Amino acid sequence: MSLFISEALADTAAPKSAAPDWSFFVMMIGLFALMYFMIIRPQRKRQKELEALMGALAKGDEVVLTSGLLGRISKIEGEYLVINTGNNIELKFQKQSVHAVLPKGTIKAIDGDK
Repeated sequence: MSLFISEALADTAAPKSAAPDWSFFVMMIGLFALMYFMIIRPQRKRQKELEALMGALAKGDEVVLTSGLLGRISKIEGEYLVINTGNNIELKFQKQSVHAVLPKGTIKAIDGDK
């Protein structure tokens, strides 16, 4: 046991250099750059694409919601959409729940559009 204590005491007596250790700062800058390019930048790009999608929604667009529901936009009321799902069923959702806009004609005849 005394063998390990003497080694530990000998280690603490080692002289320290006066020059700063730049490797820590370089590592932190590299880590931040990696996080920026792997996480922050792609998330901002996705957010901009989503905002463009929300701004481009129009009456008659066929959409898929995050819940998997398919429908055609019948009204836009501020931050809400009224979706016609067929058989004269209209549901109101937030614009944020739109996952994707489908090409025209993807959804086959919804009642009233035959």
